Amino acid sequence: MKCPRCLNQDKTYFYKGSKGWLCRRCIQFKRQLLEEDKTVANIEVGQDSSEYTLKYPLTNAQLVISHQCLASLKQKRDVFIDAVCGAGKTELVIESISYYLKQRKCVALAIARRQVVLDLKRRLENIFLNAKVIAVCQDYTEDLVGDLIICTTHQLYRYPKTFDLLILDEPDAFPYKGNEVLAGIVQTSCKGEMIFLTATPDDYLTERLRLKNITHLKLNRRPHNHDLPVPRLIVSPTILLLLFLIDWVVKRESSILIFTPTIRISKYLYVLLSCIVRVKVCTSKTVNKDEIIEDFRNKKFRCLIATTILERGVTIEGIDVCVFYANHGVFDVASLIQMSGRVGRSFKYPTGDCLFLSNAKSSIVNECIHVCKEANHG
Repeated sequence: MKCPRCLNQDKTYFYKGSKGWLCRRCIQFKRQLLEEDKTVANIEVGQDSSEYTLKYPLTNAQLVISHQCLASLKQKRDVFIDAVCGAGKTELVIESISYYLKQRKCVALAIARRQVVLDLKRRLENIFLNAKVIAVCQDYTEDLVGDLIICTTHQLYRYPKTFDLLILDEPDAFPYKGNEVLAGIVQTSCKGEMIFLTATPDDYLTERLRLKNITHLKLNRRPHNHDLPVPRLIVSPTILLLLFLIDWVVKRESSILIFTPTIRISKYLYVLLSCIVRVKVCTSKTVNKDEIIEDFRNKKFRCLIATTILERGVTIEGIDVCVFYANHGVFDVASLIQMSGRVGRSFKYPTGDCLFLSNAKSSIVNECIHVCKEANHG
């Protein structure tokens, strides 16, 4: 017995209902009988929607990666693109997306965070002007058919045996990392080739992809050719860290994004900083997250305090970043690299400041700083 959706073969998860056998491991997505494994989502790509327009031409280094990626896909080989934060991972796969759309084939990008899905939909609509680009995520599930589908990883259960090209963004991040159910759903939704995109591959992911003989492409420079921001580290008792933070905020002229490990700490810093700067908080419990992020992007207020909900994918021009309690157990090397990578992502604002405030020494923090330095010399 094998689940047609999550590929589970553990007998303890199967049970027989009145209509047939079901798998309990992935039943939270939708009840599906094992006999329904021939189901295919009905998506037909109509007119040619492959034409695209980029705001900036690709650099020579980006062009090389883009061409190599498509060449491997044409050979029916999956691709793993390992590119630093801000290197333009989306732009690196535009040529491949266009090729598949030209062939009238189904393409999807699967992403960890809902907010990134919505941001990327807006970006790709401005690149593929003739394509129907849809977002499928929480609150956006009425329209499931488009030329180019941008969805959270969980929503792939709606598309069994559908995609000729599936681009999986940040496979090293929650919720995909270590989730066998999602891994199975990703695998069964793709009937063709896959592209894996990440700035922070872990050892498990790298080894797993190596064993599958996947083309590995690496890019260590951002398109504006400025170095990655290397975090400045201050290690002090908490009371001094708060004073450092206040001083840092007062001296900033740009917008400020402060990451915290917990919602409680976010609320505490909001109370502390609200008397000196216009500030808002964005966490998993925030109701109007989309509105707050858009207002921050449009400079309607200057300081945003957030948990790791904004550590990946979201691009906001001209910001400085502080990670408070960078040594906290909630953070790992990948998350710290991603948070520091929010700085200096655009041509208009290619530099900025990143400050790590820690109340104890941490090998994780040191490793993050080392990785950023190594990338700049690579």
